[in-house]
Amino acid sequence: MVTAAPGEDRAPALALVNTERVTGDDLASPASAVSWLGSHGLAASVPDAASLRRLTELRGAVRELLAALAAGRVPAPAALAAVNAAAGADAAALALTWGDGPSRAWNSARPGSLDAAVGALARDAIEVVSGELGALVRPCEAHGCIRYYVREHARRRWCSTTCGDRVRAARHQKLVVEQREGTR
Repeated sequence: MVTAAPGEDRAPALALVNTERVTGDDLASPASAVSWLGSHGLAASVPDAASLRRLTELRGAVRELLAALAAGRVPAPAALAAVNAAAGADAAALALTWGDGPSRAWNSARPGSLDAAVGALARDAIEVVSGELGALVRPCEAHGCIRYYVREHARRRWCSTTCGDRVRAARHQKLVVEQREGTR
C-alpha cells in the first residue's frame, strides 16, 4: 500500500495526480478506477476503456497544471482546456449546509455518474491551483518520484518518509564510496 502524500486528504485532484507512480498505476483498469473513485467519495462507474481514458487524460492535464504552477510557468493550453471542459462535464451547483457551522459542497445534477466524478475532480484541481493550497504544492524531490504533495513545513522536500529515506540512504552510500575512494 502506498502512503498518501501530504495534502491528498484535502485535495482529491492531488490524490488523482498521485495515482500514477513509477511503481504502478492505481487507474490501470476500469475496476481499479471504480475502486479509487469510491475510496475518494466519488462513486461512479467506469464501464470501458474510453471512460477510463477520460479519467487518465484528466489526470495528465491536472499534472500539467501542478507542474506549471511549481515551475512558475504557464501550463499548456490543452491542459487548461481539458480541465475546464471536465469541470463543466456535470451540471453542479454550490450548496450551503449547516451542521456545526456553515460549509459548502458541490451537488451534482447526476450523482454517481462518471461526469459527476470527473467534474468534481476538475473543479477541485481549479480550486487547488488558484487557491491557497496552490502556493504549497510541490513535486517530490526524490530521484525517480513523480508524485506531488502539499509542503506544509519549509524543510520538507519529499512526498513520503519512504522517498526521504531513499534519498538519505543514497546520500550516505555516496559518502561511503567517496570516503573509500579517497583513502586509497
